[in-house]
Amino acid sequence: MQLPSLHKENDGQNIIQPRPGAAMGINKQSDIAANIQIGPTDAGMVRIYIEAEGGVDLPLDFDPEEAEEIAEELRAAAEAARLMADQGGKSGGKPRRR
Repeated sequence: MQLPSLHKENDGQNIIQPRPGAAMGINKQSDIAANIQIGPTDAGMVRIYIEAEGGVDLPLDFDPEEAEEIAEELRAAAEAARLMADQGGKSGGKPRRR
């Protein structure tokens, strides 16, 4: 199994690039289990830390503004997934709480 490569640009941004020939996408199913932690760092950044099977540790640091943009994207994606589930589409997630 090959994972995407991660490198930091000169400005400190985390960039994830697919390996050549890798088929990646939002709707692609995966059997990889992972844990995720989100919290502030001592340096005033927001860290998303992903620990996956096979010894993969992936710390992703974002400035607070970037973290807020990610949070907005997550909220928008959650709402879109709810709408799809309500319309009988494939949600792939847990049933909606009511």
